Amino acid sequence: MADGVEPPPFVDDELKDDDDLFADAKEKPSSPDTDVSGSSIPARNNTAQAKQDIFDDGAEIKLDSDDEDTPSSPEERRQSSGEYTSLFDSGSSTTASVSKQAEETPQIAVSQSSTSSSSKASGTARNSKDEMDEEDEEQYDIKITVTEPQKMGDGMSAYMVYRVVTKTTNPVFRKSEMSVPRRFSDFLGLHAKLAEKHTPQGIVVPPAPEKSVIGMTKIKMSKEESGSADFVERRRAALERYLNRTAAHPVLLDDPDFREFLEKDAELPRATSTSALSGAGVLRLFHRVGDTLEKIAFKMDENDEWFEEKQQEIEALDQQLHKLLTSVEALVAHRRELSMATAAFAKSAAMLGNIEEHTTLSRALSQLAETEEKIEAVHRQQVDTDFYVIAELLKDYIALIGAVKEVFHERVKSYRSWKEAETMLAKKREAKTKFELQHKSDKVAQAQGEITEWEGKVDKGQEDFEKLSKTIRREVIRFESHRVTDFKDSVVRYLQALMENQQKLIKYWEAFLPEAKAIA
Repeated sequence: MADGVEPPPFVDDELKDDDDLFADAKEKPSSPDTDVSGSSIPARNNTAQAKQDIFDDGAEIKLDSDDEDTPSSPEERRQSSGEYTSLFDSGSSTTASVSKQAEETPQIAVSQSSTSSSSKASGTARNSKDEMDEEDEEQYDIKITVTEPQKMGDGMSAYMVYRVVTKTTNPVFRKSEMSVPRRFSDFLGLHAKLAEKHTPQGIVVPPAPEKSVIGMTKIKMSKEESGSADFVERRRAALERYLNRTAAHPVLLDDPDFREFLEKDAELPRATSTSALSGAGVLRLFHRVGDTLEKIAFKMDENDEWFEEKQQEIEALDQQLHKLLTSVEALVAHRRELSMATAAFAKSAAMLGNIEEHTTLSRALSQLAETEEKIEAVHRQQVDTDFYVIAELLKDYIALIGAVKEVFHERVKSYRSWKEAETMLAKKREAKTKFELQHKSDKVAQAQGEITEWEGKVDKGQEDFEKLSKTIRREVIRFESHRVTDFKDSVVRYLQALMENQQKLIKYWEAFLPEAKAIA
């Protein structure tokens, strides 16, 4: 060269360019020798770290506890904090009045928490007071079990009484462990009180189990409890799920009526309005018909895309759950028929083995009959799993979707009241204008007072509508979070039970195979 200086080798230049390819984008915020916390770091990162840092320019620094050691999902947070994560496993202890088959009935596994889980966006800090309050409440556990169903009285005046046992660390209760007797009408009365107070406020109140006239008639007329054991167990499990879902809501947990239901060791006032044939029941039926007609007649001009999308999603989910429930019920019926057919086959094989003169063939037929009996028991167990783990979960969420639709309807009613107030305000202003044109000063003053009154109603109507919309938004998000967790837990438990039953079938047939081969 002209200056007598040799340029660096071409290979070194290539390596240097490759190492510093993204150096400009990475080293703008801080010096290359220190990290965010101020600790020194190597000047050169390895290849994996360099690839990761390519996309870290726009990443925000997390100020909350969402680090690599903190569980990110609601389920992991509950497990790390030691919270009880199953509503229905808590009811595994069964009563003396139900049969052994009912005692071994699988339960639905759903999330259990004394408060709702607040969803967090990555990279944001928890600054709101509501989220801090929810964090404080999450350290309290509550576990409710419904046990010892007992038939009281005889004939058509008979009724069922259940033992409600509550264990909690929440200081709002007077005791950490409580046990009270409650009849079925008490559960329905509790739901009626909670729905009347909280549904107009936008709170999704879990529905109580429906009355079953046929089931209760069988219990009242039957002298033997074994014939109605399945119905009693299903109702007991449904009542337990209802109480735990209610206790999982922080607002409903603090309700005085709910705490009295769990704490008061005495008979509650008789809930007479829960009867379907009572005057209150007839009024409820008329109200439902009126609400249905009102929903059809009044169409809300929805300006919020979020609510419009959620209502469509809820409707689609409701339809799909109904279809899935129909399929699961058909599956349960087919499995029950398969179980009965297997039992009949086992009985026939045993009778054939008894009359067979050939020794090895007779022994093989007898062994086949024993194997089929074991398989029949597996089919029965799978029927229970299909029903209690999947079908009952679907029924619960179909009812919960109905409660979600109710709060959406309350929002429509609030919107209608607000708009009706605006219409009335416009009429009052028009009347004032007419009085002014007619120079009726006395009526102008009166009209002005009415305008002021209706302006206050309009402002309150708008405030109530916005507050209700905010509450419903939070409730729907909470519902979706719990729904995902519940379905995940139930599907995992269902698949585990299904695989265990299939392994039992394989084991039984493998044990029978030598007997079949030994036939000479």
